[in-house]
Amino acid sequence: MKYNFNHIYFIGIGGISMSALAEIMLEEGIKVSGSDRSDSKIIRKLQTSGADIYLKHDSKNISDDIDLVVYTSAIADDNSELLRAKELNIKIMGRAEFLGFVMKNYNHAICVSGTHGKTTTTGMLSSILIETDLAPTIFIGGEMDSLGGNLLHGSYELLLTEACEYKRNFLKFNPTMEVVLNIEEDHLDYYTDLNDIERAFVEYAEKLPSDGYLIVNESYRHLFENVKCNIVTFGLDKGDYYAQNIELIPEPSYTLMHGDEKVAEIKLKVYGEHNILNSLAACAACLSLCIKTETVVKGLFNFKGTHRRYEYKGRLNEATVIDDYAHHPSEMKATLKTARSLAEGKIITVFQPHTYTRTIKLLDGFAEALSMSDEVILVDIYAAREINTGVIHSKDIINKMKNYSKDALYAGSFQEAADIVSSIAKKGDIIITMGAGNVVDIAELLLG
Repeated sequence: MKYNFNHIYFIGIGGISMSALAEIMLEEGIKVSGSDRSDSKIIRKLQTSGADIYLKHDSKNISDDIDLVVYTSAIADDNSELLRAKELNIKIMGRAEFLGFVMKNYNHAICVSGTHGKTTTTGMLSSILIETDLAPTIFIGGEMDSLGGNLLHGSYELLLTEACEYKRNFLKFNPTMEVVLNIEEDHLDYYTDLNDIERAFVEYAEKLPSDGYLIVNESYRHLFENVKCNIVTFGLDKGDYYAQNIELIPEPSYTLMHGDEKVAEIKLKVYGEHNILNSLAACAACLSLCIKTETVVKGLFNFKGTHRRYEYKGRLNEATVIDDYAHHPSEMKATLKTARSLAEGKIITVFQPHTYTRTIKLLDGFAEALSMSDEVILVDIYAAREINTGVIHSKDIINKMKNYSKDALYAGSFQEAADIVSSIAKKGDIIITMGAGNVVDIAELLLG
C-alpha cells in the first residue's frame, strides 16, 4: 500500500507520537509541514530534517497543495487549521487513525497497551528487537538513548508501538500481537467507569486475527475468555511466564519460568517490582515470536530505561534528584516504593497533578500515594487539554493527605518549589519531581 500522499500537515507536530509519525513520513520522501504552540528540541530536529513548522495555529498555514491533515487528540474541534482543512475538503485523520493506517504496511505489528508501563515495556521490547535481524520500525512514547530518540525506522517486517486506550484510540490500530499490562481507572473524562474501560480492552483484543497473540497480565486473563486468538499470560508468581527467586537490590534479577521449566536468569538495570513485571511481559512477547532466549536476556540487560521514567538527573546537597512521569496513583506508588528501597534518607516528592478531571476522580488515590513520601510539595495542576473551572486545586490533595496523617506544602511557582526542596534536602535523600506535565523543569532549576 505504502503512502499515496505528497504533502502531509500535522497539527500539534511537536508531540512525542506526532513527531515520530512526521519523521517517518519525511524519511519516506513525503513533504511534511505542521504547527505547534511552542518551540522544542523535537521541533528543531524535525526542521533540520526538512519539515516546515509554524509556532502558531493559523488557518493561513493550510495551503491547497496539502492532501492530508493529521491532528492530535489535544486539538479542539474549533481549531482554525482544522476548520480550514474542512473548508478545502482536504482529507483529515486523527493521530491514532493515521498510525493505524501506517500499521497496515507492516507484516507484523506489536501494540503495547495498559494503564501504565507502556513506554518502559516498549523500551524493553525495543532493546530486545534491535538485537535481532527483524530490523523493526519502532514508535515509543518517550526518548530512548539507544534509539537516538523516539523512533527507529526499519523494515516493513515488524512495527512496535504503544497503544493508548484514551477515547478508544487503540481500536483504530491493526495489531497482530497485543501486550496488555494492566487495566485500571483512568481517563475518566471519557470513560464512564472501570467496566467501560474493560469493555474497550476486550473490543481491542477482538481486533486480533485468529493466529495473532494476546500477551496479557494473568490478573486480567478472565476478561478475555471469548477472544479467539493465541493467549499467553505473565505474572510475578503465576501465568504462562512468571518469576522465581526475585531480587530487587542491589541489582534486580529473577529466574524466568515457563510452567515447571527454568527458561533463563534475567538481570535488569531498571529498578522496582513493577519493572520485573514489565520485563516478564517483554519476555512472554518475544518468546512467543520465537526470538532466541539469549537475545531476550541480552536485550533486557542492555535496557537502561527511557527518559522521564525514574530518570537520574543529578545531585543536590548530596541528595539524588530523580524525574518520573508517574501521574496515576498506581504508578506513583510503584515509583515511591522503588525510591524507598533505595533511599538512605528521606523521600522528597514534588508532584504536579495532570488534568483537572483526573485529579477530581482520583483525589483519594493521589493523597494515599503521596503519603508514602516523607516530604511533599504540590504545584498547580497541569491543564493539558482541559480548561480550569475552579472546581479542583492542588490544595485539595493536601487537605486529603491529612486523612493519612501527612502534611504537605503548596508552592505557587516552580521556583518556590525548588527553593523549598533546596532548603530541606540532605545527604542520602531522594528528590523526585513527578508528573506528566512540565514538572521536570523543577529538577532543572534544582541542578542549576
